[in-house]
Amino acid sequence: MQHYQFEVDEASSKKRLDVFLSENLPEISRSRLKKLIDEKRVTVNERSRPAGYKVRVKEKIEFHIPPLEKLDTAPENIPLDIIFEDEHMLAVNKPAGMVVHPAPGHSRGTLVNALLHHCKDLSGIGGVERPGIVHRLDKETSGLVLIAKTEAAHKNLAAQFKKREIKKEYLAFVKGNVKKENGTINSPVGRHQTQRKKMDTRPEYGRPACTHYEVLQRGRNWTYIKLYPETGRTHQIRVHLASIHHPVIGDKLYGGKNPN
Repeated sequence: MQHYQFEVDEASSKKRLDVFLSENLPEISRSRLKKLIDEKRVTVNERSRPAGYKVRVKEKIEFHIPPLEKLDTAPENIPLDIIFEDEHMLAVNKPAGMVVHPAPGHSRGTLVNALLHHCKDLSGIGGVERPGIVHRLDKETSGLVLIAKTEAAHKNLAAQFKKREIKKEYLAFVKGNVKKENGTINSPVGRHQTQRKKMDTRPEYGRPACTHYEVLQRGRNWTYIKLYPETGRTHQIRVHLASIHHPVIGDKLYGGKNPN
């Protein structure tokens, strides 16, 4: 059983309890943290509080994460393109079209299903549906995913992501000709107000998000670019590119009426 304890500092005062925990524990999904709060497993000065409670300076927040439950997710013998592996972690080249972890509508064929077949042990910090998962890539994005086999490795990798010590690079073909050779998109990203499956650049309630880019090649009506996200918001790169009218080619969610 994992035990966590925090003391609220001045910078975090008046933040919602669920937001405070999410910012300090990026390796644990927000839905799982919310569930722990709702189950009254989280205490503030030894009293349970709701997710919307505004924390105050010097308050002590504590909770335990129960041991990983028996997995309902079935191991599947799906080939993995493993780039690196040792006793602590592995790096897998996830193909486009593969979902990282089980979710409604995706209970089979995920990276987690494949990992459960390949690995004897995986970190349980991510929860029953996300064993070993430290970070994610969108379904249609290919690239390296780091997987933690031990809880120590999970915490270490999550801390490096939080401190931005792990540098991420993405390559994308986008619609139209990007005029500048390089640039920065600095727009907060939050949940779309009416379409809950989408994110949006919403300064009034979004979380800070920053993406740098540089042009590698131009075509008649497309641009090949390299991107360096400073932050890791949901759909960040796709939302940022759509916000400057250069959505990723083939993006059915943010690419408009003719994503291809």
